[in-house]
Amino acid sequence: MEQVKNYAMALDYQNCINCKACEVACKEENGVQLGADKQRIWVGMVEGSIFGKPFVNLYPSQCNHCLNAPCVSVCPTNASHVVDGGIVKVDSDKCILCKGCMEACPYDARFIDDITVAVDKCTFCDHRIDDYGTTACQATCPTKVRMFGDLNDAEGDLVKLLKTKKFFFQKEKEGTLPKLFYILPDNENYARQSVSTDTLIHTWDEIAPLYGIINEKRG
Repeated sequence: MEQVKNYAMALDYQNCINCKACEVACKEENGVQLGADKQRIWVGMVEGSIFGKPFVNLYPSQCNHCLNAPCVSVCPTNASHVVDGGIVKVDSDKCILCKGCMEACPYDARFIDDITVAVDKCTFCDHRIDDYGTTACQATCPTKVRMFGDLNDAEGDLVKLLKTKKFFFQKEKEGTLPKLFYILPDNENYARQSVSTDTLIHTWDEIAPLYGIINEKRG
């Protein structure tokens, strides 16, 4: 019996230089409309200071393809649904633009495509996984911020990375079980200034059983 796949992405955000290569590659690969308000992926920026010295943190982001996806739960027409690999997608033919999914998403990861007249979002480039094994944004990133892979593949590069690093999730308290893993920097000083004091830090051994159980129930 073929093993169920559970696609996810790790983000080594310390390496992000905000060059926008990932955003451009995403638009080109997926035919996304031009404009900053039409983005499947983006780079968030948080400015601050510590001991009088300013700093900027960059957080690449996109749809988290959550295991407990509220956008799927609220959709009245099943336009928002889950496909193989645990990827959350939108069927534009079923979308009635009620915007329920946009309001339910804690990550503000959806927008309205004026051409299809439907909600659009990241699909983890599922149309190219079989041929290339990765997303356009990972393939284009010059500083290797992104690592795409299968959480159910213990021998894959993604799981091997997560086993060696500590990480956190954005808006974890929403209970969505997101699948964007933000890799905590090895440099302790940078790590402290790049996360809030109430951010929960995890290891793979701690998280893997929870994600495995939920994924099994979904399957």
